[in-house]
Amino acid sequence: MSLKLEKTLVILKPDALQRNLLGEIIARFEKKGLKIVGLKMIELEDVLLDEHYGHYKDKPFFAGLKNYMKSSPVIVMALEGIEIVEAVRLLVGPTKGRIADAGSIRGDYSMSVQTNIIHASDSSANAEAEIKRFFKDDELFNYKKIDFEFLYGDEERSELV
Repeated sequence: MSLKLEKTLVILKPDALQRNLLGEIIARFEKKGLKIVGLKMIELEDVLLDEHYGHYKDKPFFAGLKNYMKSSPVIVMALEGIEIVEAVRLLVGPTKGRIADAGSIRGDYSMSVQTNIIHASDSSANAEAEIKRFFKDDELFNYKKIDFEFLYGDEERSELV
């Protein structure tokens, strides 16, 4: 079995910013051992939202979703690690905050479906497309993290391709 370092995209939504949760949420990813390779604050505009949430365009909640995502700046993060998409989705919890397990980000901080604190890519393919959507190449950093050999066992590191 071979393992691969993956990247994924996370968006800390307007409610995370307005409720002063940015540091706590970012700290969860850091404590898990995930490598931050890109991080910035941006204001989302219609064109980007139409592309990112295009699969919801025909849904009745789409206009409200766009207004909510434009209501304040957001933080976008690119994270890297082994099987990171799955690891981040587990940390984030299901979309509906009020049913998310305690201990997950949404389980601890959200009661809503729409204002649910955070977005996380749902597949490696989507993560790659989303990172390209939100980051330029020179905004992503490739660096050695000194804790790498303490996060992953010898077998996992030797299986990396």
